[in-house]
Amino acid sequence: AALDEVAAELDRHLDQPLREVMWGEDPDALNATSYAQPALFAVEVALFRLVEAWGVRPDVLVGHSIGELAAAHVAGVLSLADAARLVVARGRLMQALPEGGAMVAVQASEDEVLPVLTEGVSIAAVNGPRSVVVSGVEGEVLAIGEHFTALGRKTSRLSVSHAFHSPLMEPMLDDFRAVAAELSYAEPRVPAVSTVTGEPATDWQSPEYWVGQVRAAVRFSDAVRTAEESGVRTFLELGPDGVLTALAQQTLTSDGAVRASALRKGRPEAETLVAALGRLHVSGSDIDWNAYFEGSGARRVDLPTYPFQRRRYWVDAVTATGNVSAMGLTAPQHPLLGVVVSLADSGGAVLTGRLAVTAQPWLADHTVKGAVLFPGAGFVELAVRAGDQVGCGAVEELALQAPLVLPERGGVAVQVVVGAADESGRRSVRIHSRAEDQADLPWVLHADGVLAPEAAEVGAGFESAVWPPAGATALDLGGAYETLAERGFGYGPVFQGLTAAWRRGEELYAEVALPEETDPKGFG
Repeated sequence: AALDEVAAELDRHLDQPLREVMWGEDPDALNATSYAQPALFAVEVALFRLVEAWGVRPDVLVGHSIGELAAAHVAGVLSLADAARLVVARGRLMQALPEGGAMVAVQASEDEVLPVLTEGVSIAAVNGPRSVVVSGVEGEVLAIGEHFTALGRKTSRLSVSHAFHSPLMEPMLDDFRAVAAELSYAEPRVPAVSTVTGEPATDWQSPEYWVGQVRAAVRFSDAVRTAEESGVRTFLELGPDGVLTALAQQTLTSDGAVRASALRKGRPEAETLVAALGRLHVSGSDIDWNAYFEGSGARRVDLPTYPFQRRRYWVDAVTATGNVSAMGLTAPQHPLLGVVVSLADSGGAVLTGRLAVTAQPWLADHTVKGAVLFPGAGFVELAVRAGDQVGCGAVEELALQAPLVLPERGGVAVQVVVGAADESGRRSVRIHSRAEDQADLPWVLHADGVLAPEAAEVGAGFESAVWPPAGATALDLGGAYETLAERGFGYGPVFQGLTAAWRRGEELYAEVALPEETDPKGFG
């Protein structure tokens, strides 16, 4: 309902209804900043109204670029009508500027970037202690990017049509000032931190502030630091992805700071939003659960007879080994393995464990045609641990021979067998399994390969300092996991780690990250 209300107000100033652009048949239409900015504003305001209806109340507001206008509206500085007019004018005037220019994110501090700026380039954003975006004349921006690439720093050109927050924005400022001057402004009802100054906002009610905000750098890192210094420990990002949530982590210094994203690209929207709400709740934020469950048929139940202490009761599943040393064995201290036996005659080893959906629930997030399949990366993990046991630092080769399907009930026994070393120190490795309740059946070989004392030198042709790789084209990951699911590959939340991908000829490049709150402890 909130999205309908905001979109209807924006539509009064747009040539095409916003909803037609956001969910229309032309996916490129939303790339135009004249529609991208209103769309961002609409989504952010609608998300704010939704969580507000569930009792989430901000102590401090921070907005990034167009997000600062959304923050100003929900803080009461601008009415919806005036905010919509200003947002549309901002996007339309920027769209009318000549295309060109460039924006490049560089892995560097602001102090490192300032000396290499040119007349046509300025800092567009300071997102973290070592995360700066430069913007302006294309050739000069790319030259600065190349400068930091040569220093071994990560750089990334942003996919934008214009060089925002740069000198190239100046031709639109007078026209934007004329629109801003006709609007009404009020004092903010909620404290806010300016991303122009990085300090508490004092002049959001000034038209001139919003004119300068178009040109000025977005000092997001400073704003996060100021919010933290004022006592903020819980940060909720209201937008179409979790980019700012990740950037904030670079700045935050306090232990236990809670970060949550209302939406994440490529993930189910309702699940992601409710998960963020739950994370706020367990960290101590007040949620109006009566409002959340209104009309759902949910009912209250009696609580236990002791008071809640807001502690985490559930424990991570571990492999129960008992006192294996009493039997002359050792425990490998690995989440998937329980016992290791060193072989006296060959110097090899046998590592054993038990795999089951009940013991490792995250495995249920990896299915093919409805069956839970132990992932290929899992075999690599077992081989790596086996190599560590016998002093081999590299898995030189590993070939998968048969899939390992986990049963709905019970589990499978796993053996990782490492052979004797040859003249070069290499050892064979073989991974077998057998249903735990069928000891009379033969073991199934799932993977075999070679462990080596040291890793071979990486071949030439890939320069990790340049990212994305030069000449690579970004791929649209929208609906990727849904498409895979239609083909029978079911990847649950733990396995939805693909965040970005590029293609260069026949080569594919990707960025993969563990989802938030995934604990990799104990894994190689």
